[in-house]
Amino acid sequence: MYVRRKYSFWMTLIWSKWPFIIGALYGFIIYFTSHYFNIDFSLPWGPIAIIGIAVAFYLGFKNNSSYDRTWEARKIWGSIVNNSRTFGAFAISYVQGKNQDEIRKELIYRHIAWMTALRHQLRLSKQWEHTENRLNFLYVPTVCEDYNNKLNKELSCYISQKEILELEGKSNKATQILKNQSIRLQELRDQDYFEDFRHMELSKLIGNLYTDQGKSERIKNFPFPRQYASVAIWMTYVFCAFIPFGLIDAIEDKQNWIIYLCPFLSGLITWIFFLMEKIGDYSENPFEGTYNDVPITSISKSIETDLKEMINDPDIPEPYLENNGFLM
Repeated sequence: MYVRRKYSFWMTLIWSKWPFIIGALYGFIIYFTSHYFNIDFSLPWGPIAIIGIAVAFYLGFKNNSSYDRTWEARKIWGSIVNNSRTFGAFAISYVQGKNQDEIRKELIYRHIAWMTALRHQLRLSKQWEHTENRLNFLYVPTVCEDYNNKLNKELSCYISQKEILELEGKSNKATQILKNQSIRLQELRDQDYFEDFRHMELSKLIGNLYTDQGKSERIKNFPFPRQYASVAIWMTYVFCAFIPFGLIDAIEDKQNWIIYLCPFLSGLITWIFFLMEKIGDYSENPFEGTYNDVPITSISKSIETDLKEMINDPDIPEPYLENNGFLM
């Protein structure tokens, strides 16, 4: 996620420069052939403008839908923040008895392990995502042993090696960790560390965390419908292909110097439409690990800090800082 006040114009242009360059070159070829070989390539601008209006409305629909996916993802992780803090506070205040400090730490550390596993799972790539643009190759682009090894290394900081081994071969480790947390809470209830009412409250929080996980997985595993994404890009191509022909008609009766603006105007209009399409395209998948994602790594570290400070743990993680304006 970009956290500075705004993208600079040059950052935006560099990110999306190729439509402008190709559109300008394409417009120059059409204009040069028409002007110097006296071939009438002009087409009425009116119908082309109507196509442009239709494409603009469609891109607006796509961008709005893509933004909804990103904003929903942020609200889900806002819920994870709230439920995590509540779980930490309840674990500390509810657990009373022998070795209570160790048990509180165990519960909180297992919760951090769940959050770590979920974060890793959400960063795994899908074939419809922009894996080639992941931030500094921080996230493994395929589901493979590298993912398991990296995740297991982080989990070893929070749960026992025995519990990690029990997770081997499981398709959804985050789900299994929450299951283990639920089993442990029942064990503590049976040992009278808290009564039924408090056990029900803690169990309700486990249910809320499962809900948050399921909502995150819904966005991750179900892409923005491909029919809408595909039609948007092809409609943009069709419209931009007609732009130079319409510009010749629109400005052929103007002053001579204006005519020479045809290639530039063709590239500019092409750039604007493809920029709108690209913004929507890169907002569809808020967990893919690219420039405009929900910063779940930073959010996770913030939650971990809050929970560890609740139990006065000396091992407080360093916060993730922005890198050239980007927060992961």
